[in-house]
Amino acid sequence: MHGATLLLFILLVGLASQWLAWRLKLPSIVILIAAGFVLGPVTGVIQLGMPPGELTELIGLGVAIILFEGAMELKLGELKRVGHGIGRLTVLGPPLAWLLGSAAAHYIAGLSWPVAWVLGAILVVTGPTVIGPLIRQARLNKESASLLKWEGIANDPVGVLLAVLTFQYFTVAGGELSETFFSLGTALAAAALTGGVGGWLVGWFFRRGWVSEHLKPPLLMVLVLAAYWATNLVQHEAGLLSVTIMGVVIGNMQLIEREALQHFKENLSIILLSVLFIVIPAQLELSQLGLLDWRLVLFVVAILFLVRPLTIALATLGAPMRKQDKLLLGWIAPRGIVAAAAASIFGPAMVEGGHPDAELLLPIVFLVIVVTALAHGLSIGFVTRRLELSARRANGLLIVGATPWTHALAVALKKMDVNVLVTDGSYSHLKPLRMDDIDTYYGEILSEHAEQELEVQHLSYLLCATENDFYNALVCKARGGAFGRHRTFQLATHQESRKESKRMTLQQRGHAAFDDGEDYCTLHERLDEGWTMQTTRLSENYGLDKMRERLGEQGEYWVLIGGVNPDGLFQLFSEEQPFKPESGWKLLYFAPPEPADAS
Repeated sequence: MHGATLLLFILLVGLASQWLAWRLKLPSIVILIAAGFVLGPVTGVIQLGMPPGELTELIGLGVAIILFEGAMELKLGELKRVGHGIGRLTVLGPPLAWLLGSAAAHYIAGLSWPVAWVLGAILVVTGPTVIGPLIRQARLNKESASLLKWEGIANDPVGVLLAVLTFQYFTVAGGELSETFFSLGTALAAAALTGGVGGWLVGWFFRRGWVSEHLKPPLLMVLVLAAYWATNLVQHEAGLLSVTIMGVVIGNMQLIEREALQHFKENLSIILLSVLFIVIPAQLELSQLGLLDWRLVLFVVAILFLVRPLTIALATLGAPMRKQDKLLLGWIAPRGIVAAAAASIFGPAMVEGGHPDAELLLPIVFLVIVVTALAHGLSIGFVTRRLELSARRANGLLIVGATPWTHALAVALKKMDVNVLVTDGSYSHLKPLRMDDIDTYYGEILSEHAEQELEVQHLSYLLCATENDFYNALVCKARGGAFGRHRTFQLATHQESRKESKRMTLQQRGHAAFDDGEDYCTLHERLDEGWTMQTTRLSENYGLDKMRERLGEQGEYWVLIGGVNPDGLFQLFSEEQPFKPESGWKLLYFAPPEPADAS
């Protein structure tokens, strides 16, 4: 294939693999690697025809952007809750994992010590690109999720740097420890300067409006790559540490445009992952895969069941952490793109340096990636539920705004065994709900505290029901992503702004809940008139049509709020997002008390 055609083909295959993994609920990395194997070593469809050195440099640029994007999500405020655990995982964890992994590589896999040390360093990393989706999939609580996220992102550049220094020790420095320690000091200083100071300067320029808004995301991408390149000139592969520091600094500078910058980088990272996990395995040779034997399989088993649990046990010994978190960390450690990229760099280089068994580095790392992604991806839900660290399923409603009407709604949902949580910035508004044993959160839903502390992984819908239409829209835009835009709702806008030409567009707000005319004033007027929350169960002989015949015109004489299907899952009703309830559904509606309950 020609260059443009090949690039388009790789992009199509990569994104199709991501979609397929999403549909099958499998880690995307597994489907991507499988596609790379088939299109590369098996069929030979992907032939880049590019010198290995140039390909390695391009892969490094992609990994730099991915690491930067992940580092931007790290919030220093999380250290207040889990700092003790993160410190152990990022300071003691890497050297312990390196030592234990290297010993296993030598004594179990049979690799020479130089290659074993490099492999041990590469496997220190835990892929944040894999862990992120697993956290969302498992609906982990925020504390456990923070531990996994921080370890995955912070340890990636550390593992690569360890691999670089080990490689230099055996191939360049000639076994001189002094030169290796000098290289380490140089790498740390260069990363702190270009990543730390450089990141702060970028944020400083952005705050003062010295860069046009439309140029900020692409300019930031170029500056990240420049920091990576400049740091690598000082110390080979220290650029990954630099961009990680840069991401943490910029992500915690409270920039107004942080969300826009993050979305740009997230979209770019998805594309880069789709390409890299196709390209890197495509460079393998079938002869390399034939080198895998029972000793290497036993080595992977040791990584899963010996090295990782022992590393976490020693690193967190005596730490004030929950036992459940220690057990989870001892199992969950999938490897990702950074490990694959590092193996593709150091494998060929060590073979050229006189270590022929380094030819095994890339196939071993890919075997570890596939096995850990599958084992951890398929088991994380079961493990976290057994350890009581996650919700069994998302099924419930987060209500923003404590009012008499939302109080009535919350009580009705609780009677239907639907999870409900009401948030409000007024302590007195929440008092009646707490008296009825309704879960509440006192504080501003848009605050950093709520972002870090508010547990909503067990809830499936967001309903903003305050009197202020514009505040409702703001919350829907800011917090809707956690639930999915199709599950983010607000009350209908007030009558004054009901005209299409004057109302907020759907892109600026959440979906209108219930019927189009059910705004804050209307609902509370009807509540004052004696309307109540009522339920009815549909059957083969009593369907929605008969319910409408009994109650009258929907919207005028009664309001459909939502329903619980036969599997116990709650759905909120909206004319913009309707559903069709069938026999076995239990419907919740708001109506005058006169109609008899058909249940």
